[in-house]
This record gives sequence, structure tokens and C-alpha cells, in this order.
Amino acid sequence: MPPPTRAATAWPRSSNPDVMALKTAKRGAVAPFIVMDVMRAAAEREASHGDVLHLEVGQPSTPAPRGVLEAAHRALDGQVLGYTLALGIPPLRAAIAAHYRQSYGLNLPADRIVVTTGSSGGFILSFLAAFDAGDRVAMASPGYPAYRNILQAVDVEPVLLPAGPDTRYQPTVAMLEAAQRETGRLAGLIVASPANPTGTMLSADELAELAAYCSTSGIRLISDEIYHGITYGSVAAATAARDDQAVVVNSFSKYYSMTGWRLGWMVVPESLLRAVECLAQNLFISPPSLSQHAAVAAFGCGEELDANVARYAANRALLLEALPRAGFDRLAPPDGAFYLYADVAHLTNDSRDFCKRVLAETGIAITPGVDFDPDQGHRTVRFSYAGSTSDMAEAAGRLEKWLK
Repeated sequence: MPPPTRAATAWPRSSNPDVMALKTAKRGAVAPFIVMDVMRAAAEREASHGDVLHLEVGQPSTPAPRGVLEAAHRALDGQVLGYTLALGIPPLRAAIAAHYRQSYGLNLPADRIVVTTGSSGGFILSFLAAFDAGDRVAMASPGYPAYRNILQAVDVEPVLLPAGPDTRYQPTVAMLEAAQRETGRLAGLIVASPANPTGTMLSADELAELAAYCSTSGIRLISDEIYHGITYGSVAAATAARDDQAVVVNSFSKYYSMTGWRLGWMVVPESLLRAVECLAQNLFISPPSLSQHAAVAAFGCGEELDANVARYAANRALLLEALPRAGFDRLAPPDGAFYLYADVAHLTNDSRDFCKRVLAETGIAITPGVDFDPDQGHRTVRFSYAGSTSDMAEAAGRLEKWLK
């Protein structure tokens, strides 16, 4: 018998009345991560015009430290690089624990360190391990959009706490109390210090107050510390020193300049460790092997990494002086990270359209505030100054010329 023809084996069209339409799961109907859409538009502009300045994405323009690259080459030379333990290779977990001793004076056992596939993997694991479907988890708004989007995807309700200049865009105990009075008990609180998109930080006292309230109220505290190391004037306070039941998420992407290596870590309470391990085994098998072997060397590269931070500081100073001249004079106080968050209500009431016009007419890619604040973000934008100082100067000049 001859083999069937292509027509005979083709999948039936969905219009066939005998074929039942298949559903799309509701959990997939989350909002997009808009900065990724901006990156795509910037890439299209770059292909046609070649003049794009990237102030949209929070990605260092520097490579991974030399020590990390050398360690990666050694690992590639004869290593099997197969699966690792789900919680990460022991040398890396030990190196991270040593980092907490040296940087914060904390004696955390390496057993409480979990290596993850980027901070994104850390958020997925922490949310699944700590919260049940229907739980309510609070966070400041504006804030990193993936918090609320991942929570919604796992059927946990994000509770946005509107935050503004009066609290330096950070949550407070008063906000948590009000949220619980108005809408019911909270199961969790996510904090970020330094924060994305604002760059603001919680003081040690403010963090301690939030941690104490969460502890006495049965609220799981999850602390995003991926911008630790990138601060200007003060050191970011460590949540693990204030709440041993908190989950801390960190990453090699920002301070360590390793975004594409997709590697992060968590500090996990003992009570959650087995749950996190079982979830990691099933969802990820293990973090990337090559990245883990290379990252052990990252903690010996402080001089090179601090030089990157010095460049961010120079970029920050340049933009804090130049952007107000261009018309962006309502800025959140940038204590850390590499972002400036601007109120542009005097320029537009549609930040997405505004950012499209900026890209089309100046070649500068910036991110609309609706990515970070679905309620008030139509009047804000975010600038990333993780790129080169020359790019920052060129961008400021173009914007000043454009708005005049």
C-alpha cells in the first residue's frame, strides 16, 4: 500500500464542525512583560535605522567578570556538565553562604541556599512553595511586573499597594494594615530594595518594621534583593538578618553582570526547603550547569564589579543633571539599581504612545510606566542607565533637542 498523501494526513481545520475547539488555559492570560515588547520594537528600529540607544532594559552592557569567563572556559574543557543537584552544586552554595558572612555578617548555613534558574526561577519556586491558590499577596505599585503576573498565573491574587513620593514608593505597615482591613487577610508581602522601577530603598529600620509586622501577622515576607551591590551612598539592608522565615531572592544578573547566564539564588527557611526542592526537581531538574561552575568565581571579582557600579554612578549623575533640562524633572529618588522613574503627566497621559513616539522620533528606547503600575503608569516612564556613559550623554542630548 502506498504511503498516505500529505492531504490525507493534514490536521483538520478548526472550522470543521466535527472538531471540538480546544481551550486556552486562563492562567496563560497574564499581561505581557511590556519591556520585552519595547525591546522588540527597538530591535526593529535598529535594523532599519541603526541609531537606537537602549535605555529600556535593565541589563548591564558589560560582560561577565573575567574570573567568571575563565572559570567557564575551564569548566568546558573536559567537564561533563550534566545535571546537577536540584538545589545547586555544593561549591556554589558554599560560596553564596560565604558571601553573606563577608558582606552582611550573617552565618547562614549553605543548606539554606538554593541555586535557581535566574531570579525568575526563584520567584516561581517561592510563590508555589509559600502560597496556595486564592491567597493574597501584597506589593508596592509601581513594582516589577513579573511579581503580579507570575502570581496570577499560579492563581494567587496580587494586592497592589499604591505607593508614591511620600513613602519613597515603598510599602509601609500602615498600607498593610489598611489592605487587611479593606480586603481581608494577606498571606504574603513582596518587597524590593533597591526597587525596580524606582531605584528607591528601604532603610534598615523600615525593613525591620515591615519584617516584624509580617512575623507577628502570619505574613510570609519575600524579599527581592537582586540589585544589592548597586547602591549610591548606603548599603542595602539584608532581610535575612531580620526575619528567618523570609524568603530572599537574588541573582547573578545585575551586580554580577551575568543576565544571559540565567542564574540566581534563594535563601529559604528550613520549613520550606523540602517543598522548594521537590518543586525544583520537577519544574527545572537543575539550574544551568555551566553557569553554576563559572559563578563560583564571581565572588572574587569585586574590584571589576565595583568599577561597573562606579560607571552606573556616573551615568546616574549625568542623567540627574541632564534629564530635568530636557523636561523630565519629576524623578523618584534613585538610591540604588540603575533606573530613573519619571512622572511625565505634564508631557503625556499615555505613556505607551509617548514611548513609541520617543523611539520613532529620537531612536531612544524607554519603558512606559504601565508595565510597572497598571493604574497610574499611563503618566510615568522608566529610564535604564545600565549602558555606557556615552550613550547616556547622547540620549540626554537627543531628548533635550526633541522636547524643545
